[in-house]
Amino acid sequence: MKIIIVTGVPGTGKTTLSKLLAKKLNFYYLDVNKLISRYKLSEGYDKKRRAKIIDTNKLNNKLIAEIKNFKRQNEKYKGIIIDSHLSHYLPRKYADFCIVTKCDIKELNKRLKKKKFHESKIKENIEAEIFDVCFNEAKRKKHNIIVINTTKPFNINDLTRKLGE
Repeated sequence: MKIIIVTGVPGTGKTTLSKLLAKKLNFYYLDVNKLISRYKLSEGYDKKRRAKIIDTNKLNNKLIAEIKNFKRQNEKYKGIIIDSHLSHYLPRKYADFCIVTKCDIKELNKRLKKKKFHESKIKENIEAEIFDVCFNEAKRKKHNIIVINTTKPFNINDLTRKLGE
């Protein structure tokens, strides 16, 4: 069973790509935001950043438990797609691939405005994209990284071949 994590700055196309891949590969789609809500993993709210405060170690512990439980009980799916801008914090040994979604800055700005992000949050996320924060953190964790630029069309079949399906 394969575990694929999909990470990237908010607005870069993680969820769209994750759901498409899950359907194409017959993988279970795991939305980390729902997991955070279900298990009350938020440790508060950062008013300045307008974001939930998440302890990535606690999140990883819950993700690892979910993966182990899924492997024991699953017969329907071939693997799991984990969708979150925090998924790259998962230790390398639990993920076969880490897909990092990227996006052109102008397009990202449009997408975040459409999602009604506050200007300060848009600026923070654009800076994170410029400095390749998710990619560099995934690289530091030694993940097997595939970068997908969602600004332009890409071939989903080429991606599934890279993933070994």
